[in-house]
Amino acid sequence: MKSKIHPRYYPEAKVTCACGNSWTVGSTKELLKTDICGKCHPFFTGQQQRLVDTAGQVERFSKRHERAQVLREEVAKRKVARAERARARALVELVDEEEQVEPIESAEAPETGGEKE
Repeated sequence: MKSKIHPRYYPEAKVTCACGNSWTVGSTKELLKTDICGKCHPFFTGQQQRLVDTAGQVERFSKRHERAQVLREEVAKRKVARAERARARALVELVDEEEQVEPIESAEAPETGGEKE
């Protein structure tokens, strides 16, 4: 082995779990901490109710879910507003079609008083 390129090895490194269980292993770190071990893992204990939240995954999911709900509500409001605008445009078009306006070309030209024969 080359010297000064390999990390220091600790043959009696202590591992501590969040549940309080601890044991020794060989490692390049002197003290290791874990969230789950064989004594508290739901697969080994048979308890499926325990929820493990690593790095705030539950909070991130909740935030995403709330943001999606807000966006869904905003989309619904926009859809209602768009439908109201379309209905208003249709009413304006109906009103415009009902008005009877004579074109300027079909109106009689005004007489100038003198007749040419």
